[in-house]
Amino acid sequence: MIIIGENIHVIAKDVSQAIRERNEKVIQALAREQTQAGAHYIDLNVGPMKKDTEETMKWLVNCVQEVTDLPLSIDTMNPVAMEAGLKYCKKRPLLNSASGKTDSKQQMLPLAQKYNCDVVISVMTDKGMPPEIESKIESIMDTVAYANELGIPNEDIWVDPIILPVSTAGEGQRIAVGNLEFIKILPDVLPGVKSTVGLSNVSNGVPAHLRPILNRTYLVMLERNGLYSAIADPLDEELMAFMRGEHQEIKNLIYKVMDGEEVDLSSLSQKEVAYVKTARVLMAQTLYSDAWLEI
Repeated sequence: MIIIGENIHVIAKDVSQAIRERNEKVIQALAREQTQAGAHYIDLNVGPMKKDTEETMKWLVNCVQEVTDLPLSIDTMNPVAMEAGLKYCKKRPLLNSASGKTDSKQQMLPLAQKYNCDVVISVMTDKGMPPEIESKIESIMDTVAYANELGIPNEDIWVDPIILPVSTAGEGQRIAVGNLEFIKILPDVLPGVKSTVGLSNVSNGVPAHLRPILNRTYLVMLERNGLYSAIADPLDEELMAFMRGEHQEIKNLIYKVMDGEEVDLSSLSQKEVAYVKTARVLMAQTLYSDAWLEI
């Protein structure tokens, strides 16, 4: 599993302030910590970035590259910021991301071709997120075909099915289950493409102390179905332990829930029970509530 470290993100106040003030210490500490924790890429999520774009991206990319040899994922919706970031990368970067939206196809995908980089392509279209697996497949096939015409091969494409918060009134649970199936069938539909997700989206809006177990459980489920990579928190030691193949007994319990098997909670430890209950929520076998671990 390829882990793209998510921790340099402008939504975090310390990160946005550090970028604004050109504070290398904060940014470089996060880059070092994620590298040491076992990340394979460092994501630089700068949001739309509309001010001092060229200068800021040059500073940020070079700042991170001073302390890590990992390749970078340039994460922005702004094509000007995207190009400014890509051109300063020393190693082959990841463009994060393009989509099936017309402006994204026309502005982001040519940058992936120009800079010969891998590219994340989400299933989003001009109409929004396709609601069903079939429409997601149709959307991504169209966008990948467009990318192919530009000279971008399937092997350079990382498909993102888009994760919604599981707490979103039943819809999030339905999407969580659907994305598991999407990841499973993707290699048959588009041979050669890779897959990725923004993992932490699944727990957005959930009480902070409950977010890690949701993220870990869902990543185990996605990994089983063939997920190639995830934008995730490598500083979550237990999440990284799962990705190293540890805690197999807990993984097996999660797999049983995925397969619809009954699991006798009375024979399990408190920790094992928590993972089983979380897997049931993610499989929509239990309706989401903030108290799902207490039920």
